[in-house]
Amino acid sequence: MTEMSQAVQTDNECAENPLPGSVTDTAPAVDLDREQHYRIGAYGMLAQLLRQSPDQLMLEKVTGFATVEPSRDELALAMSMLGLSASDSRPQAVELEFHDLFIGMGRGELVPYGSWYLTGFLMEKPLGRLRDDLAMLGFQRQDGVTEPEDHVAALCEVMAMMIGEGVGFRQQSHFFESHMAGWLEHFFADLSEAKAAVFYRAVGRFGAAFAAMEKRYLSMPV
Repeated sequence: MTEMSQAVQTDNECAENPLPGSVTDTAPAVDLDREQHYRIGAYGMLAQLLRQSPDQLMLEKVTGFATVEPSRDELALAMSMLGLSASDSRPQAVELEFHDLFIGMGRGELVPYGSWYLTGFLMEKPLGRLRDDLAMLGFQRQDGVTEPEDHVAALCEVMAMMIGEGVGFRQQSHFFESHMAGWLEHFFADLSEAKAAVFYRAVGRFGAAFAAMEKRYLSMPV
């Protein structure tokens, strides 16, 4: 994860345990090494970009990825391209893009829910299993939130919070393998090729590279 050190310096993007909701500026609950801070930053950024359309401040933040030196490593190249795409993007255009991708007239081009990718339907058994695991971890839905917990942004938020709170490697690995590994790369690949996507194509490419790295990292023997 050394490439991330050039752009992801976010050590305050984990949150308390309400779910789902946006990533807030709360410091990690435990002391973490630099690698874990980078993971929190990457998950937090993806959560923000997939939860809602970015404003100018968020786009400027993502522009920092343009300083990453491109290499043969897919993650470094995807980071650099994401930063360059953010620097060329304007909030109004990205807002329209976000609407077409994820909201649309009835539904957007993509359906960013785990149950949909795993079964072809919303609110299916994968969501029930996710809710059981979230309850065991102490996560609760925010009052008034109707969106299912298997939204890709919510899952990225959970991973950021788990890392920030010092949840053990085995639990992180179990959660990722059980609820994200089976579809996350597929979703990001679809996003990187979506017809309505411009800025979000770069988000998809970065997300796919990061998800692949996380799969390798969380499958390591301990």
